[in-house]
Amino acid sequence: MRGEDDTADTGTTTGGTLRQPPAVWATAGASVVAFMGIGLVDPILPSIAKGLDASPSQVSLLFTSYFLITAVAMLVTGFVSSRIGGRRTLLAGLALVVVFAALAGTSDSVGQLVGFRAGWGLGNALFVSTSLAVIVGAAAGGSATAILLYESALGLGMACGPLLGAVLGDASWRYPFFGTAALMAIGFLCIAVFLREQPKPARRTSLLDPVRALGHGGLASVAAAAFFYNYAFFTVLAFTPFVLDMTPYKSGAVFFAWGLLLAVFSVLVAPRLQRRLGSLTVLGGSLVLLAADVVVLGYGDHTTAIVCTVLSGAFIGVNNTVFTELALGVSDAPRPVASAGYNFVRWFAAAAAPYFAPKIEEWTDIHVPFLVAGAAAVVGAVIVGVRRASLTHEAAEQAPKHATEDGVGVFAN
Repeated sequence: MRGEDDTADTGTTTGGTLRQPPAVWATAGASVVAFMGIGLVDPILPSIAKGLDASPSQVSLLFTSYFLITAVAMLVTGFVSSRIGGRRTLLAGLALVVVFAALAGTSDSVGQLVGFRAGWGLGNALFVSTSLAVIVGAAAGGSATAILLYESALGLGMACGPLLGAVLGDASWRYPFFGTAALMAIGFLCIAVFLREQPKPARRTSLLDPVRALGHGGLASVAAAAFFYNYAFFTVLAFTPFVLDMTPYKSGAVFFAWGLLLAVFSVLVAPRLQRRLGSLTVLGGSLVLLAADVVVLGYGDHTTAIVCTVLSGAFIGVNNTVFTELALGVSDAPRPVASAGYNFVRWFAAAAAPYFAPKIEEWTDIHVPFLVAGAAAVVGAVIVGVRRASLTHEAAEQAPKHATEDGVGVFAN
């Protein structure tokens, strides 16, 4: 759960966010590149399919293998970092990404590319899960500031990934993978130079600690809601490029705008909405709006699909910030353990959506995958509403005074 100090700095994080030690900026900068790797392949999915003579469902396995390994690896990250330290874990993760991203660029078949993306996912899991804990531990201004920095890195990476993929992928679909390997190598050097080893936790984390943490009703509820939300999120990210069917440059521009909205709403808009309306009200409403957006995306014309794709970034940005804060603060589990358990559940949806969306299209038509995604987002909102009692421990700290006193809002306490 959050302490009083963390709560008190919520309203002042904007002023203190930029005053951070070099270690925080080095970790945040490397995190930007790590998150770039998620959306990097978006603009070049059709090019990869054409270059390797593969179907959309085969190419979408790039996401499935990546996130499936990432999900399972969440059980390992705390075990590793509590034994070798956060710095060495970050460096190990970065090294794996450098190696497997470079190998991905040399692939001669979809099978090879999918396999290398799995190795990439292992490295990314080690890095991303540990980087949040490192930033929280080293950032000036408390955990609220640290989460904003982390979400800023996520948003910026999500925005720049498709842009880098488009620019380099216009020449060859292989170049974005080599480019990512080079950028992550720079991140490796920055971490090695600027980040000192942090104290190891007094108690080593076991492989089952993240699973045990999910025994807490609040954390389990957050993870379950995030699972369905992530299915909708990654249907947009992994399946929409095939629906838009645009050149790498045009597709990259669309997802760059999407990523900018994600960054702005996660860092600037979400905290203000939380203070005004309360975390659970904001989360429930944003999930419902995302559901409506993806359904319209699936059933609208081409221009409507572009607009709804970009607009979804706003709802995804809000959801990412609120879910992260809830996951880290709703239980008494150490933040790295709570984060690992939460991510273990939600990344399975990120693995499932890229696989099932094109399969559902093959079984039905191009509209139904988005209908399923919209339904998943609604399920997430229902979980937030039904389980609000177990979530208000953390959400009450972000709830407006009138909401806590008068019971205003469908999802507020």
